[in-house]
Amino acid sequence: MECLDKAALNALQPPEFRNENSLASTLKTLLFFTTLMITVPIGLYFTTKSYVFEGALGMSNRDSYFYAAIVAVVAVHVVLALFVYVAWNEGSRQWREGKQD
Repeated sequence: MECLDKAALNALQPPEFRNENSLASTLKTLLFFTTLMITVPIGLYFTTKSYVFEGALGMSNRDSYFYAAIVAVVAVHVVLALFVYVAWNEGSRQWREGKQD
């Protein structure tokens, strides 16, 4: 009886308990990517504006705003693409686990 593997134990759990685990996992993923969506573009905007475009490349204040905004927009798209990728894989994994039950 002690030799049951995780899949067998998961099958023995009631369905509502498994849904709570998947809900918690989904909320953790959403919270993580929400934090990334707020911090990464803003951080990259100010970092690239101050250190890269004005500091290293010697651009004017007006030009550095423009190029730093482009970097921030690209960062938003990268974070969104990562979120879609993770959500897609998590959903297909949960679907496969549900199909095996």
